[in-house]
Amino acid sequence: MAQGGRSSQAGLLLGRFADAVDRLNGAVGRWVSWLVLLMALVTFAVAILRYVFSFGFVWLQESYVWMHGIVFMVGAGYALMADAHVRVDILYRPLGPRYKAWVDLVGSLVLLLPMVAVTAWSSLPYVMTSWARLESSREAGGVPGLFVLKSFLIVFCVLLALQGLALAARSFLVLTGRAGRDAAP
Repeated sequence: MAQGGRSSQAGLLLGRFADAVDRLNGAVGRWVSWLVLLMALVTFAVAILRYVFSFGFVWLQESYVWMHGIVFMVGAGYALMADAHVRVDILYRPLGPRYKAWVDLVGSLVLLLPMVAVTAWSSLPYVMTSWARLESSREAGGVPGLFVLKSFLIVFCVLLALQGLALAARSFLVLTGRAGRDAAP
């Protein structure tokens, strides 16, 4: 096989990988959007129970806080995929696709992925200890299974790392002239 054939095959594999990660985080993003609606409804119910009926459940109050944490942790990969994350766009926005591809490639490989690795490395013992203890809420009547919530730290790292790799792959394809900047999944 010629060098060009292997090169185009590698580009095709990188594109397929990026598309698969986009589909995964897209599905996760759609799922977590429903959790946002549920969180709003539970928050409304807690307010009505507390201020209208002077009645409340600790587990119900904790549940919307937990949902909020899950939304942010699980939705981070989707936010990166949708280019909805926080970024200082003073230089990034007005410049061309190749410049953006360089920023995304270097940012993913030098900043994002190492930070996700550090987060995963430091949170894994924390999550494992929580599982070993089958940790639950510290509040009487709180939600049992805090260890499940803490596990979303690892899910956060995996989904964000995959999306960072997909962003790096797409950026590489743009820089090598094998893909458009706005290639859809």
